Amino acid sequence: MNLIKSTGTFSFFTLISRLTGYLRDILIAIFLGAGPIADAFFVAFRIPNTFRRLFSEGTFNAAFVPSYSSELNKSKKNAELFANNIFNILFLSLLGIVLIIEIFMPLFVTLIAPGFIQDSKKLEIAINLTRITFPFLLFISLSSFFSAILNSHNKFAAASAAPIILNIILILVLLFGKYLSDQLVYYMSYAVTFAGFIQLIFLFFFVKKYFIPKIFFTFKNNKKIKSFFKKLFPSIFSSGVTQINILVGTIIASFQANAVSYLYYADRIYQINLAIAGIAIGTVLLPSLSKYIDSKNNTKIDFIQNKSLELSLFLSLPAGAALLIASEEITSALFGYGSFDMKSVNNSARALFYFALGLPAFALIKVFSSFLFARHNTKTPFHFSIFSVLLNIFISVYFFNKIGFIIIPIATTISSWFNTILLLFYLLYKKYFSLHKNFPIKFLNILFVSFLSSFIFYNLIKIFNDYLIYESEYKLLVIVLLVIITFLIYIIISIATKAFKISDIKLKY
Repeated sequence: MNLIKSTGTFSFFTLISRLTGYLRDILIAIFLGAGPIADAFFVAFRIPNTFRRLFSEGTFNAAFVPSYSSELNKSKKNAELFANNIFNILFLSLLGIVLIIEIFMPLFVTLIAPGFIQDSKKLEIAINLTRITFPFLLFISLSSFFSAILNSHNKFAAASAAPIILNIILILVLLFGKYLSDQLVYYMSYAVTFAGFIQLIFLFFFVKKYFIPKIFFTFKNNKKIKSFFKKLFPSIFSSGVTQINILVGTIIASFQANAVSYLYYADRIYQINLAIAGIAIGTVLLPSLSKYIDSKNNTKIDFIQNKSLELSLFLSLPAGAALLIASEEITSALFGYGSFDMKSVNNSARALFYFALGLPAFALIKVFSSFLFARHNTKTPFHFSIFSVLLNIFISVYFFNKIGFIIIPIATTISSWFNTILLLFYLLYKKYFSLHKNFPIKFLNILFVSFLSSFIFYNLIKIFNDYLIYESEYKLLVIVLLVIITFLIYIIISIATKAFKISDIKLKY
């Protein structure tokens, strides 16, 4: 496997997914803005979307890929039997969960958005919409299972392309937004569930080459199955800690009008880079790292772990800096249209600024966690994640009444850096990971190039400021061009200073 090429493939389709997701969100911003109906929809959408990210963005892989790869090394028959048992347990368990939540949906939504209780109309809409979107959980979880099998065989394209389906279907619905009026959010909710089903069918066509599920109601709950689920539940929490922190933030933000919407739009912007700097790298390195750990190839283990750390920093540091410099201009250019007014832009931009401070941490959590997941260790990241979430809740609740929703991205960032430091120190202490002797020079190189390109970006923003104001018709085109120009400068300077080597693209990991 080639880490950079495989990450590039995964990142390409993930980037397409994020861009179509952006187009979807700009249409939502135009038709819904940041009002009570938008809040109700985002709560209904946040729940299945959080589960989508929890399952599809590396979490399911964390438990499944090392176990499945081990069985595959023994024999194809062993791997098929293991996979089929997992599929059936997942299918039956998820079906039961969906049915139970559908019955008790009023209680469920009240727990997820307690602030909605004071607005009975908004609460009722949120309950109705969540009932429609919740079956998405079943489809997306099974889709993640198929994706994990494909990733285990080092096939990343279909799995990373599948989320594009949801965005395309929602975009098609939103194009009729003017005619659907108040019923738009209901059509969008039905579209979410429908898209989940289509995504499952799409992945089945690719995975059937390696695995065809057989549904049965009796299965052997052997040691391998027990071991998998013991790893799965901690991995859901630990690998998805950023999403859990965001979900916690949504619960707290529901007590302030429109705050859920502000956080949603800010989250959408920084997730574009996180998908590449953290999720893509963590997902791609896991199968190969698991294989090398199984064969005790320490040279390869050391090499691939250091390269993945360098690549994550190389991608996340300049992106975080860009979001800090131009949080308002970027938010305005991406979402500042129609019902999304200047106040909405300012509040979302403030949230984005503080999320940006945590962007490298969000990415490193994915990478460092993968180092442990490949060793079949999901409990340690789980324990660290619990501390992180508790810290997030404490900071958010304690300061919420004093400074409002803005404490949520601040708390998420602080708790994520805390989690990152714990993971790094644990890896070093257990000698699972050691930094190359040339890492300090490499890191300083990346910092220097990031600083220099950020300085250039800052000045470009000042020069073209008149074209980036809220009322400008050209703000989106201008910000895209400035980002592309700065990125190209970043790459050129990186090659010149050897912060990035072209020869790395050809290396086999």
